[in-house]
Formats: sequence, structure tokens, C-alpha cells
Amino acid sequence: MSDQPADSAPPRFTRWEQRTEVPLFYASLLFLLGYAFRVLAPHDARPWNDIALALVGATWLIFAVDYVVRLRLSGLGLRFIRVHALDTAVLLLPLLRPLRLIKVYTAVRRRRAQPRLSLYARVITYAGASALLLGFSAALAVYRQERNAKGASIRTFGDAVWWACETLTTVGYGDAVPVTPVGRLVAAGLMACGLALLGAVTGSFSSWLLQVFRREDEKRPPEGG
Repeated sequence: MSDQPADSAPPRFTRWEQRTEVPLFYASLLFLLGYAFRVLAPHDARPWNDIALALVGATWLIFAVDYVVRLRLSGLGLRFIRVHALDTAVLLLPLLRPLRLIKVYTAVRRRRAQPRLSLYARVITYAGASALLLGFSAALAVYRQERNAKGASIRTFGDAVWWACETLTTVGYGDAVPVTPVGRLVAAGLMACGLALLGAVTGSFSSWLLQVFRREDEKRPPEGG
């Protein structure tokens, strides 16, 4: 997901992305697993806490190496930071890596020569998977910041998951809200992602319904005068 057209990217850059996208997706799951353990496990759960910390650091280092390699192969120099703004954001905040699921799908389809899903199926699948992973990631991040904060209403991970569901679906009951600056920053990001994902699904579903009804109208015999 970048502003650089695929056909204008250097061949070495394209090959690198195709070969590394799926392994990097698995690395992002390992990052999320390590981060989740660090947040949810007791502080005295040694040596597992140290292992989880090492896993988080190692996977982030893999992301950093990949970013540097793609920067060099792109031929864009420092413009790469702006042109590939999402990649830059993902490097700084690895919990945003679910937003790269479109790249993962494209890489898997090319590698296995699988038929392409319809536009509607791709939008709904991408939005659903992204919502699940982003919601879980945001719940972890908010719970880590809020659980010991003064006056916090998010005290358990269950509270954080409930808050993430409210935020992603734009319901916002107001029974669980972040009070820390970092928690509110995460909330703002999740609100923006929730609106975008919900809008994509709603628009795609509406378009699919219109297409179905149009086909039904075309099959219906003309009414007699």
C-alpha cells in the first residue's frame, strides 16, 4: 500500500516485496504475540517476559531491515519516506501492520496462482480481518496505558476489548473511555480506522445490492401496456 504505482517500481524492489510480504506478515503475528504476552502476563512471569521482550525486539529489527532494503531498492532516496507513508508509519508503530493485508493477499495470490476474489469479497475480507487485528492491537495498547491510571474506566483487558468494539463500530456508549494521553491518541487512530473500514464495507455491500437488483430487473419480463 503506497502511492508508487506497481508498474513504475524497479524490478528488484517488486521482487523483494513479493518474496518478503508473507514472511513479514508472520513476523508481525509474532510481534503481536510477544507484545500481547508482555501486556497480559504478570510482571514476575520470568523468564517468559524476557523472551517476549526479545521476540518483540527481534521482529521489529526485521521490519527495520526490510524498510532499509526497500528504501535502497526503490531508487527514491529519502522521498521513499513520503511516497511510502504507510510503510513508514508501520515501522514506527508495528501494531498498524494489519493495514498491509492487501499486500499479503496479493503476494499469496501471485505465488499460488489462485483466482482473484471479487471486488466485494476482497473489500469485506480485508476490512473484517483488519478490524479484528487492529481492534485487538488497540485493546492491548490502551489496556497497557489505562489499567493503572487514576480515574480510568478501563481496568481489565475485557474492558479494553469492549472499548475497542465500541470504537470500531462507532457506537461509543461512553461507559469505557481512555483517560491517558497515549490512550486517547490510540483511540483517535482507531476511530479513524473504524470509520474508514466501516465505510468501505458499507459502500461495497450497497454496491453489491444495487448490482443484484439491477440484474433482477434485467431478467424480469417487460410489463404489458
